[in-house]
Amino acid sequence: MTTSKKSARDFTSGSLFFRILLFTIPITASGLLQMLYNTADNIVVGRFSGDDLALAAVGCTTALSSLIINFLIGFASGASILIAQRFGAKDSDGVSRATHTIMTFALISGVLFSVLGLIVSKPALTLMGTKPELMSRAVLYLRIICLGIPATAVYNFGTSIIRSVGDSKTPLIILSFTGLLNLVLNLIFVIVFKMSVSGVAIATIVSQYVSAVCVTVILIKNSSECFGITLKKLGINKELLISVLKFGLPAGLQNALYAISNVMMSSAVNMLPTAAVSARAISSNIDQICHTTLSGFGIAAVTVVGQNYGAKKPERVKKSIFCLLIQVVVCGITIGQAMLLFADKFAMMFIDSANADAEAILVFTLEILAITLATSFLNGTMQTFSGAVRGMGYSISVMIITLTGACLFRILWVLFVFPIEAMHTLSGLFVIFPLSWGATAILLAAVSLYAYLKMKHTEKAALQ
Repeated sequence: MTTSKKSARDFTSGSLFFRILLFTIPITASGLLQMLYNTADNIVVGRFSGDDLALAAVGCTTALSSLIINFLIGFASGASILIAQRFGAKDSDGVSRATHTIMTFALISGVLFSVLGLIVSKPALTLMGTKPELMSRAVLYLRIICLGIPATAVYNFGTSIIRSVGDSKTPLIILSFTGLLNLVLNLIFVIVFKMSVSGVAIATIVSQYVSAVCVTVILIKNSSECFGITLKKLGINKELLISVLKFGLPAGLQNALYAISNVMMSSAVNMLPTAAVSARAISSNIDQICHTTLSGFGIAAVTVVGQNYGAKKPERVKKSIFCLLIQVVVCGITIGQAMLLFADKFAMMFIDSANADAEAILVFTLEILAITLATSFLNGTMQTFSGAVRGMGYSISVMIITLTGACLFRILWVLFVFPIEAMHTLSGLFVIFPLSWGATAILLAAVSLYAYLKMKHTEKAALQ
């Protein structure tokens, strides 16, 4: 389970289309396994806890926990940009120094965000309008999850380094093991020990810490490589940290702002019947399968485009983006339509047939999925352009566009359109997703074209 020079993939030369696809597949598979942490929580707690309110309570926390965790994941993508560009430029010393700074920062930031999450859990859930009957369960679940944030940070920063040098298989191997561990622990804690929401939360963070340990061990074992770490070299290089912040802070804010818009969506759903709240939790888990698969192309874009940008090869940057777009659109349409065919069966995996609201929950869930799954290719297009633009170093532009095209648009929709009587339904609320995906994708496409033309002009001038 170690990474070596042979597994590190250099995208600055050779064919692209199938190499990109082979690189992306393990990324999407890793994302799906990581997503299973939360999905397993919901399936186990919904079907086996014997608590009709447990599923809704866990669902209430999803947007809020994502706010903190996605911020860290955004930072990790900033680290990925720095490593990919330096790796593409064949700057081995720069990769090594950046790696040690990044892993030190990961641990420090993870601890800080964990403490922050513990402090704001209850006030934030109250502010979101969480129903009183769900509050105690939701607070307990969220606080336990926050204890796992340091592990989440170390894992995501570590795997961003590994992927940036072209190895997407190692994270998949790790999550193949820890995903199974999470599922087994879920079943033991809930069915055997009757722990309900606390049981699934503990199972999740145990698995997260195992993942973090695995990534750290792999980086240490590869200490002779430019991307490996030596414990005595860990520390903060001010110049490199500034570069990480330059790329990572906008990406982190982008993810956080995205999560804030989802918090607003959750608050809007909380105005509807409790069955709709449960349906939101279920549809989010099903949607996440498609979303995670497609977001893998965006993650791949950071590495592939970033390496070629660092190598100063504009034509390979353009070709990489086209390859990724073709792949993500075909994948989005295929997966979205396939999942719609079996949407009712997916939904029933989460619903206890003894639940008095089972039928209403199913109807609400299918209503949401009819919108989001059918248009998921727009989400994939947006994610791919986002990764490509960030790979070229334009993280601030991506943040601004995401703020306006996705986040602000959704917030305004919740505040001004959703309250209209004719729109005050789940369909009236969730139609904003494809609208915001499409608008954001168009804006990001314009920036990627600008960045490519600017790069091409710069390289042409340098040759004269």
